[in-house]
Amino acid sequence: MMAEGGPELEILAPTGGRTTVPLEPVPFLIGRQDSNHFVLRDNRASRSHARIVFDRGQYWVEDLNSRNGVTVNGAKVTRAPLTDGAMVGFGMEESYTLIFRTTRPIGLQTTAPAAGLKRLRSILEVARTLSGSLSTDHVLASLLEAAMNVTGCDRGFVLLREGTGLAIRIGRDSAGAVLGERDLTVPAEVLCASLVHRRELLSMTLDEYGHIVCLPLLRVSIDGGEETAVLGSVKDSVGVLYLESRQGRADLSGTSSELLQSLAVEASMILENARLLVQERVKERMERELDLARAIQRDLLPDQFPATGWFRACGVSVSSAQVGGDYFDLMQLGEDRWAAVLADVSGKGVSSALLASFLQGVFLAATGESTSATTVLERVNRFLLHRTNGEKYATLVLVTVDKAGRLVWVNAGHCRPLLWRQPGEVFELRSAGLPVGMLEEATWETYRQQTMPGDLLVLYSDGCSEARNAAGEMFGVRRVGETLLQYAPHGAQAVANGLRRAVEAFAAGEEQGDDLTVLVLEYHG
Repeated sequence: MMAEGGPELEILAPTGGRTTVPLEPVPFLIGRQDSNHFVLRDNRASRSHARIVFDRGQYWVEDLNSRNGVTVNGAKVTRAPLTDGAMVGFGMEESYTLIFRTTRPIGLQTTAPAAGLKRLRSILEVARTLSGSLSTDHVLASLLEAAMNVTGCDRGFVLLREGTGLAIRIGRDSAGAVLGERDLTVPAEVLCASLVHRRELLSMTLDEYGHIVCLPLLRVSIDGGEETAVLGSVKDSVGVLYLESRQGRADLSGTSSELLQSLAVEASMILENARLLVQERVKERMERELDLARAIQRDLLPDQFPATGWFRACGVSVSSAQVGGDYFDLMQLGEDRWAAVLADVSGKGVSSALLASFLQGVFLAATGESTSATTVLERVNRFLLHRTNGEKYATLVLVTVDKAGRLVWVNAGHCRPLLWRQPGEVFELRSAGLPVGMLEEATWETYRQQTMPGDLLVLYSDGCSEARNAAGEMFGVRRVGETLLQYAPHGAQAVANGLRRAVEAFAAGEEQGDDLTVLVLEYHG
């Protein structure tokens, strides 16, 4: 602390307020950033605008490369000495002015101008800050300063709910100095308890501490572009505007009370807009992550299919609005045998997509020339149970076909594949068995059938058969079969693309809850 009689700064606020603070510590930092010793509540000021230093027995003001510069007695300076009565400005009209004092002049005015003009200036300053600032704390600090000017209080706080209590978001005195929890006259827990019992303006006088004003901040709902304060129960209170006057009784006349209520609503709206902005940013980040997950899923699917020879195939997968757990793959088991799998992991989101990609690695590792289909499913079942503790499961169908046309398949709770045979018949392949990842003791039955040259086998996910239109009607297995009959004579690629187009035309732009995945196998013998 400086000794009595040391240099001081007389602060002239743009709202008309006039206060005096000791010039300490030195260097004395000035700017818009809260870490400065004097905070300029003006969004046109620079974060670090200026500083006052002591050098060679004299005080100097220095411009810190600010946006609008520094003036001394109206002249713009980079560095200039300060003499008694020197007026320091910051290059902005209707902003703060600091008067350097080595002694306090007799009769120095410390009172504010006429109350009406003071209130008007406060509201205009708030309006300017609201229109130009992107910082929630900056705007709240401006509102708090206006509330102190309107009521004549010299200390103010904005406290917000944090868990079951209240925490200080902004605390300032009339000179702009930052205040903390230990500066509160009434403890935060007492203020929090008062919110439970009353929601209106609270004013009281404590002999030892002066006058106190407390006003709850109410949750604001923004609906259909209209901003409406919701005056509900305690659960609707997001915080409190708390003011103290240690010099005398606060001005709570009718006009002051109305302005204070308006400022409280403005603060509530600012907080709600900030919450919605954070919510929107979280949503955008999640959407970016989902887009990345969808891209990774697409990259894991086969991008080349056998299009000549005795075995041909084609597959498509269209992502829904969310990331799903669909997965399909083809594996060549020697020159005369192919394996195909189509799986659907339960649930949606990134976890299901990740598990589907893990399944791809498991199938590649578990499937071999001499490994039976049921053995593969047993290994996948153990993998899922051990990794997810039964919380995730997958339906799947695993198929092998050799050059002689021997078709072998195992179905673990998945949609039944459809077999098309010339001259135009469609059959559902039998299935039995639980999804993998549900029970340790689950078993699966292997089915076999001889295929004929020209036969097509369609494996699909429930995102195909359960796609819905605007009326809530499902595409259904019947339409899958009808589409197969229409496109089968033209080959596997025509079937895969035709089925995708048919489902999309049926849904007619309605958002779907699951991915659409189709894998078509074609045997030519």
